[in-house]
Amino acid sequence: MPFASYSTIGDVARAHRIHFVRSDFIVPIDGTLGDAYRSELQFTLDEVSFDATETIIRETLIYPLLREVWKPFRQSLTLWSNQPITYDDDLCGVPDYTVARRSPLGFVVFDAPYLIIVEAKRDDFIRGWGQCLAAMVAAQRINDLPEQTLYGIATNGRIWQFGRLRGTEFTQELRLFALSELDTLAGALRFAFTECQEQVQRMPAMT
Repeated sequence: MPFASYSTIGDVARAHRIHFVRSDFIVPIDGTLGDAYRSELQFTLDEVSFDATETIIRETLIYPLLREVWKPFRQSLTLWSNQPITYDDDLCGVPDYTVARRSPLGFVVFDAPYLIIVEAKRDDFIRGWGQCLAAMVAAQRINDLPEQTLYGIATNGRIWQFGRLRGTEFTQELRLFALSELDTLAGALRFAFTECQEQVQRMPAMT
């Protein structure tokens, strides 16, 4: 069924035989966020009604941070917005953001997905994770690498939750990462991007 039809992690687990666990696996990686980004974020927090619509949350809180963290990884990873992912009629949809391997044909070609980011609309993380995990399962099957580790994020822009799919086991990170602790949150994102990049460097190119 389409990603949006999955309401919970349990829905995905039952349909696709996914084992669920909770554990700490994120190891934040130190780094520097640009002053321009920090200034724009502060302006957003001070002046923008970012609770007004889901689009505002994505455009002013979620995407700018993803873009800032992604910059050092752009030689091996691409960041996509609203890119359809289709494995079959039962696993298809449009995640809010996807991080994929950079295609040898250039950044305009969508290649193997490694990280799925879904907005928890109206702060509904339960439904957000159902959609995110369904997209992760679809990505795993598209890549045709059952033992590959894929990462997922559900976020309302202020709170960021992380997950990992490896084989048939989905691990949800116990800790929540908050925009109010920006450096730690950015470090958690760097960890996910780094893990994706290291896998890209080990994997053969898609044909």
